[in-house]
Amino acid sequence: MIETTQIRKVLIANRGEIAVRIIRACRELGGIRTVAVYSDADREALHVRYADEAYHIGPPAPRESYLNIPRLIEVAKRSGADAVHPGYGFLSERAEFARAVIEAGLTWIGPSPEAIAKMGDKLAARELMEAAGVPIVPGTPPGLNDGALLHEARRIGFPLMVKAAAGGGGKGMRVVHDESQLESALASAHREAEAAFGDGTVYLEKLLEGARHIEFQILADMHGNTIHLGERECSIQRRHQKLFEEAPSPFMDPDLRERMGAAAIAAARAVNYVNAGTVEFLVDANKNFYFLEMNTRLQVEHPVTELVTGVDLVKEQIRIARGRRMGPVDGVTISGWAAECRINAEDPYNNFLPSIGRVTVHVAPTGPGVRLDSGIYAGYEVTPYYDSMLAKLITWGETRGEALLRMRRALSEYKIMGLKTNLPFHQKLLDSTNFLAGRYNTQFVEQVLNLQEDSTGGELAEVAAIVATLVEHQQRQNALQFVQLPNRRYSPWKWSVRR
Repeated sequence: MIETTQIRKVLIANRGEIAVRIIRACRELGGIRTVAVYSDADREALHVRYADEAYHIGPPAPRESYLNIPRLIEVAKRSGADAVHPGYGFLSERAEFARAVIEAGLTWIGPSPEAIAKMGDKLAARELMEAAGVPIVPGTPPGLNDGALLHEARRIGFPLMVKAAAGGGGKGMRVVHDESQLESALASAHREAEAAFGDGTVYLEKLLEGARHIEFQILADMHGNTIHLGERECSIQRRHQKLFEEAPSPFMDPDLRERMGAAAIAAARAVNYVNAGTVEFLVDANKNFYFLEMNTRLQVEHPVTELVTGVDLVKEQIRIARGRRMGPVDGVTISGWAAECRINAEDPYNNFLPSIGRVTVHVAPTGPGVRLDSGIYAGYEVTPYYDSMLAKLITWGETRGEALLRMRRALSEYKIMGLKTNLPFHQKLLDSTNFLAGRYNTQFVEQVLNLQEDSTGGELAEVAAIVATLVEHQQRQNALQFVQLPNRRYSPWKWSVRR
């Protein structure tokens, strides 16, 4: 029998809005104390102000602060923390950090180091998924040199992708349209992968043009129980970086959801997965789906799943780490629709060039169905050292139409001054008739939104007509629910022992 672990103080090995998000979840769980860490650049950060305790960990450079494993472990011990939450990014998918936390006698709020290592190696993950019966994109086996990769490229056929074996986030990734581009693409991908991940290994995958990027949220406990909480549509991307997400997907139908959900659970079980994770797929126009990768951590876009399921994923992560057993639940009921815009410090009118400076005005949108996960405030200094994301704006509605109309309203209310942000990009997206109708894929931003005038230009009557159609369609599709549960909005988990 697995004993329930006591967690009284959590060190958050991260920064920004996700650190604030974890602090709030800990407080709502009944007084779990929190420990923030900060670099020189983050002395005045919001997560430092919100935490019960805060410790300086080094200079601004991530390698000397947020990626400094010995320093983080030393602070965890000194502060008396008994658990570590990695958030996302930084060390969240580094097996050596998870192992160091566990070896220090602390509770790791995440999957096992073994699962992280298996899914972190993209080539090994492909082999595991193929063995588990999960469809994979046609590609190359591991360990091939550039000469062999050239031969395999001819077999697979163009266009294709050169991808880093050890990374993600678009690093070490190149699109190759014909054989003449392959040699230079391999060389540049090797260099970028080596610089980003310390491993220059790459492999090839068939490029599925016009595909959609759809992912499934997984929760699994220590007792062998695994469920999925539905899908998120993540196809609005630029250079493989997600900009907008929604749940559920307007592309999905009940049969496809059932098949992809089963594949996601099979993928998690193939590595004995525990805690929260996400299985990502590419889906072509004919609704054939293929395993892309598994993110062994909390996702940036997790709020849209929370809003349509009523499940607080961060709280569930902590409860799972404590040893909780899943209740008699086979699925989760979806309620309504949710959308998320990533608000970044970058100039959409200047090729999304990153922007730095002091936030002089920060007016947050409010009202029914609006949530803002933010790490900034008026007076906050945005530096060049870290990711450009400032906040996540999330809306919920009974239908997709209502969620998107609320997002339009919230974007118009949101005011950030002192630096450039991508708020205008999201406003243009929400004016796109193709987007509103759900006609988009992973190439939409580059090939449609930026290359033709697809905006209604404020012609609200046309937008209202499209949204009315969406509302009617959604009302007809309210059967796109998972296995029905009793009418409840709380977590599908229970204690295996009394608290």
